[in-house]
Amino acid sequence: MSWDDIALLILAAAGCTTLLLSQAGELLSRLPALIRAWHEVRRAWRDHPETPRPDEGSEEVSPPLRRVADDQRG
Repeated sequence: MSWDDIALLILAAAGCTTLLLSQAGELLSRLPALIRAWHEVRRAWRDHPETPRPDEGSEEVSPPLRRVADDQRG
């Protein structure tokens, strides 16, 4: 291993460390907003537990469609 290889290894390690620290700083700067949003979601879920989920849908049929469905049955 030559001195050039050692210098490149040191530069690569410093670059990786800088990248890792900047990403960790970015994550930590966004963490308070993420925690506030999570608490807001939990509070909304707790205040309105009877609200159906969007994927469940409603079994209620609108009146014009009910009339068509009744005509088709009989």
